[in-house]
Amino acid sequence: MTVYDELVARGLIAQVTDEEEIKELINNGKATFYIGFDPTADSLHVGHFMALCLMKRLQMAGNKPIALIGGGTGMIGDPSGRTDMRQMMTPETIQHNCDCFKEQMSKFIDFSDGKALMVNNADWLMDLNYIEVLREIGPHFSVNRMLTAECYKQRMEKGLSFLEFNYMIMQSYDFYALFQKYGCNMQFGGDDQWSNMLGGTELIRRKLGKDAYAMTITLLLNSEGKKMGKTQSGAVWLDPKKTSPFDFYQYWRNVADADVLKCIRMLTFLPLEEIDKMDAWEGAQLNTAKEILAFELTKLVHGQEEAQKARDAAKALFSSGNAADMPSVTLAEEDFADGAIDILSLLVKSGLTPSRSEARRAVEQGGVSVDGEKAADIKASYAKDAFAEGMVLKKGKKNFRKILV
Repeated sequence: MTVYDELVARGLIAQVTDEEEIKELINNGKATFYIGFDPTADSLHVGHFMALCLMKRLQMAGNKPIALIGGGTGMIGDPSGRTDMRQMMTPETIQHNCDCFKEQMSKFIDFSDGKALMVNNADWLMDLNYIEVLREIGPHFSVNRMLTAECYKQRMEKGLSFLEFNYMIMQSYDFYALFQKYGCNMQFGGDDQWSNMLGGTELIRRKLGKDAYAMTITLLLNSEGKKMGKTQSGAVWLDPKKTSPFDFYQYWRNVADADVLKCIRMLTFLPLEEIDKMDAWEGAQLNTAKEILAFELTKLVHGQEEAQKARDAAKALFSSGNAADMPSVTLAEEDFADGAIDILSLLVKSGLTPSRSEARRAVEQGGVSVDGEKAADIKASYAKDAFAEGMVLKKGKKNFRKILV
């Protein structure tokens, strides 16, 4: 099986331009490709997994990845998939987030000896002359055609600012600049980026001629991949300070039965032959598949040792209700009122629910227990000395916290 065929078999490719040329480049290690990352936070999350794993796969096959950080486009904000205008960030915040990204990406991508690059589009976008852009780039974009793009149509009802309208032109210019500066001949992006990506391909060919190599590929279910990074209590981050290895493991351990094999196929590096055998698994075997998925992805992000600790902690937790490596939360003196804390505050402080209303609903539905005993009273409270040995707070079947003082 060729490299490209494996990408298709794993469900990673949705649509392409110039498929035969793309196959030639990828299969022979001749692709210099880029994927863009929006620096809106100081950590990547699991919604970025598909892109990171794809970059790793292609680099292993001899191709050269470019991680493009949107320091320039981040000053505007991408309207794709949004119904409101994104808040603009300061250059200092963007640079800090870029530095954090580089450290996390290094676990997937080898940046040594020029094998991969990380570049910031602020390096060329911030110095552009407005009149020059109008003269040199503007004639290659049709306003009528731009307005048919899905990313703009979604915003038209509530109002699309001229600022955001320029995003497609800026992203297209990125591909044009990367092609000229680094010989970048391929771009990958989510299915919500297709119009923007085609704009870049067309710009290169119109400016440099039809013989200019410029390919586009979109990732199947990339928008769904972004949703993977969201839970009821917020994002699942790659930074262990934001999401512990145990919580990261548990997130993947808790994926829906219908999604587990899809995630294994798209996100892990297990051989396809091994994954194909799992297609017939059902019932308890799907729990085994979830453990495989959780271990493989935790190992990829946090290393073998942390993955093993998370797996052992999960098994110990489910067998005995306690575990040394269970994520813990330490309460401060100010968390107690008259020496006690109520169950709703406890759930919020622990991070098991994002709000008191969510906490109330969880208790009323019978989904909360304290040290193995169901918490049925939303007015229940606990004195400080009840936490002397640590209290195990549980929400649902698989979400635990050890509460300390």
